Amino acid sequence: MEFVFEIVLQFLGEILLQVFLELIAELGLHSLTDTLKKPKHPILSTIGFAIWGALAGGISLLILPKSPITNIAFRKINLFLTPLIAGGIMMLIGRERSRRGSTVVRLDRFGYAFVFAFAMAGVRFAWAE
Repeated sequence: MEFVFEIVLQFLGEILLQVFLELIAELGLHSLTDTLKKPKHPILSTIGFAIWGALAGGISLLILPKSPITNIAFRKINLFLTPLIAGGIMMLIGRERSRRGSTVVRLDRFGYAFVFAFAMAGVRFAWAE
């Protein structure tokens, strides 16, 4: 039972870290919405979010250099599971913002949030101890 609890806490730690950094990025994008009125090409936006996600992964390594998930098999699962969950959470936040009539940025959509979180998870997978 302790083993299952430990695994759940490890995944929860990674998920919370990624969602926290995505929320910070989203807040930054919301503060820039007036200056970014001109729509960008989706491919360029995707590349940009991948770069920002990789940078966030690097910054997260300064804060938390060791991965809470120590088992390599679970780290591989985390590489895909956490971005799916983070993308879903950001999508729900985007829906809520849209429902309230607030400005919705691209990071509020599942695809862009997934790319951001996947790039971040990839950096953490490659370089976290």
